This record gives sequence, structure tokens and C-alpha cells, in this order.
Amino acid sequence: MAKLHPALARAGVTILLSTFNGALYLEEQLASLCAQTVTSWVLYWRDDGSQDDTTAIMAAFTARLGAERVIRSPSSGRHMGAGASFLTLLAEAAGSNFIAFADQDDVWLPGKLAAALAMLAPSGDRPALYCARQYLVNERLEGRTLSVLHRPAAHFPACLTQNIANGNTLVLNQPAAALVAHAGQPAGTVHDWWSYIVISACGGEILFDERPQVLYRLHKTNHIGRLQPLYKRALAALRRGPQIYMTMMHRHANMLGERPANLSPQARRDLRRIRAGLHGGLASRAAALTCPRFRRRLFAETLLFRAWFMFAPHRPQAQGHQQALPPLAAMAAEPPAK
Repeated sequence: MAKLHPALARAGVTILLSTFNGALYLEEQLASLCAQTVTSWVLYWRDDGSQDDTTAIMAAFTARLGAERVIRSPSSGRHMGAGASFLTLLAEAAGSNFIAFADQDDVWLPGKLAAALAMLAPSGDRPALYCARQYLVNERLEGRTLSVLHRPAAHFPACLTQNIANGNTLVLNQPAAALVAHAGQPAGTVHDWWSYIVISACGGEILFDERPQVLYRLHKTNHIGRLQPLYKRALAALRRGPQIYMTMMHRHANMLGERPANLSPQARRDLRRIRAGLHGGLASRAAALTCPRFRRRLFAETLLFRAWFMFAPHRPQAQGHQQALPPLAAMAAEPPAK
């Protein structure tokens, strides 16, 4: 793991930003970072192969705030995809006091970092992940609609079935960031879902802020997220079928199984049963479904998940076939309206 940059060690919060052809909206996000009531932050960023004016915008921002406040990752430039790019930043910044993920096209509300730090403070040395509701808005930041309220936040193994951690709101304390940085990286995963899975499986705290903290801009080029009613999302899931969903469950569960030492005792027991179901026949699948909390948020969603888990062919795509999974974004972390 790379040596931590001295400026990141001194900062109260390290903000991780992965950019990719984000010139259209990037300046509004950067302005919202500067408007935070918590000012003791450093922006650590990498570009994922942009072909527009993104890097020029970041260069101007660096010149304005200073090279000790805005730091470009040495890994910048090579295209990895959003999930891998963010997890690379996390590995490079592990050891920072707190780590916050920022998307290039959103706008943070001014108290976002302050709210996160206040909720994380009681956790002390225990791994903790903060996430929050969002205002879903259009390209012009209009039409605020609240994202789903997750109360209480689900833990392991529910995290294997569904992501509730909105990536543009995530803040990790130092112990949580260290766990994720050392947990490996399943092919095709997204950084927020994987962080949520790892912290849950390791017995950490999942803190869900009921107050919206981010304007989540939904537009045609979103990597993740579309504003759709439940029935349309259900129809889209049925059209996609179980292959992508079950492939990612295999990958997430298998990666956890490769590094079991940090898992909680209950998570290790549940994971053994779930992996046996993923790799076994109907009897082992039925046994896996008896694990407490192995379900999705809504009853109808859980019925579909259980049908897929029980009866869909469990033939996961290979780890190396990352390009075969673009619908994962819409399936895994889509922020449905309230």
C-alpha cells in the first residue's frame, strides 16, 4: 500500500474524487466543497482518462486552493471505471482520519461533512460508515425528491442482497477505511456497495442519516441512478434477469471468504451457509435463506431475490469479465424515490 501523503495525514477529512469527462457539472461540486462548514479537508483526486476539460478545471482549482489542499493521485490518467478508481483512491488514502467519497456531478449541502463527523464521533475506534439520504434532482438541480429512508440500517448478510449506502454521501472513519482498503476488490463492484458489505461483515457500525445531505443530480450520463417509480424498476429487474445480480453476489461472497479473519463470528457462520448455497443444490440454497436478515428491503423485492437464489442457474461470470456487467450500476445502488 502506498505511503500516505503528509497532507492527508494532517487533514481532518480526506475527500476522494474520481473524475471522468465531468466538465459540465464539476465546478458546481467543487464550489459546494468550498462551502462546507467543516473546512479542515483535503481533496485527493484522480482522473479516470477524461477527454474533455475536466483536468483543466481541476488544475485551476488546485492553483486557487494550493497544492497541499488539492492533491492529484499518482495513479491518475489510466481508465479503470468508477468503482475501481474510487477503491484505488481509498487504498492510497487509507490512514486518513476520515474519508469521504464525492461524485463529480453532485452538490453537497453545506453541513454535509459536519453532520457526518458528528454521527461518527461516538464510534471512536470502532469501524463505522456514515451514509445519508439525498435530494434527487434533475440536471438543473430542480425538483427535489427525497431518496429512500432506510430505518433501521440493514447489516450482514442483507448487504449482500442490496445496497443502501448512497456513495455520494459516504464517510468512513479510519478503522473502517483500513478494513475496506485491505479487503480486496471484486471485479465489477461499486465502491459504495463494497464498503457497506465489508464494514457490515466485520461488525462495524452502519450509520444512516435521515437528513438529506446531497443534491444527487440525475442526468443521461449518470454512471449510477435513474429516477424511476418502483414498478418500472421491478420491470427492469425482471428484464435483466438474475445473471448479473447473482454474479455479483458470488463475487462479493467469495472475496469475503478469501479474507475471513476480520469478519465477525456471526458473519463467518452466515457466509459459510450462503456460499454453500451459492455453490450447492436446492437443499443448501434453502438452508442459506434461513440466515437472519438475508433479505431485501421490501417484501416484493425479497420474494424475487429468493426465487432467483433458489431456482436461477448459479453460473457466475468469471472475475475478469468486468465489461459484461454495466447494468450493475442500475441494479445495485439506484436511489428510488420516496
